[in-house]
Amino acid sequence: MAIRTILTFPDPILRQKAVKVTRFDEELKQLAVDMGETMYDAPGIGLAANQIGVLLRIVVVDVSTPETGKRFISLVNPVISEGEGSVTDEEGCLSVIDYTSNVKRFKKIKVTAQDLEGNPMEFIAEDRFARIIQHEVDHLDGRLFIDHLSSLKRSLYKKRLKKILQAAEA
Repeated sequence: MAIRTILTFPDPILRQKAVKVTRFDEELKQLAVDMGETMYDAPGIGLAANQIGVLLRIVVVDVSTPETGKRFISLVNPVISEGEGSVTDEEGCLSVIDYTSNVKRFKKIKVTAQDLEGNPMEFIAEDRFARIIQHEVDHLDGRLFIDHLSSLKRSLYKKRLKKILQAAEA
């Protein structure tokens, strides 16, 4: 079990498309455990493998409740096959430091994926759960939530980030 380093924009790995998982072994299970620990340590509610520099199609999503405590699920090779409705809500990202913005997403989605054993799974996700999955699947495709924003908002963020990074170096 290890907490991994989360890559931040503009790291080029975040723009690469993750590859399909074909080996369902102990290494994959350990990766999922590390991702869960890293997500909670950040703290976050979702994490894609390429955010920690691993170009595999796996995400972890928080499904905690007051009754269960901290709990996450792992989705391997997730695909969003259907979406309906739309809702705009605020998003942030562990890889996009010091920035949140409203993003329009599907309200309800159909997800197919595999579990850590390679077994198929299919389910409907709604509301916050659907938003998190869409955000994480975007990561697997090399997209960040800021890509859903206007070019003006993206440009303003890049200028702000440059100042943040310069201040950190000083």
